[in-house]
Amino acid sequence: MGERFEIPLVILRLNKVKARTGLSRSGIYQKMADGEFPESISLGLRAVGWLESEVDQWLADMVKVSRSSKNRAVQS
Repeated sequence: MGERFEIPLVILRLNKVKARTGLSRSGIYQKMADGEFPESISLGLRAVGWLESEVDQWLADMVKVSRSSKNRAVQS
């Protein structure tokens, strides 16, 4: 049988998400409300977190959009 590799799920709390993205708390929640940021997951009554893989993908997408729009501006 083939080996099965699983990616461990890492949950980031708000302070780590803020540090990684450069967004404020209100900015994160506004982008979530607008459907522009990964949804948080409930960790308990008063605790939420975000999947690291989803935050990393969001960041990669933002870099891609930013760089492609800069390239279009230079070509114009």
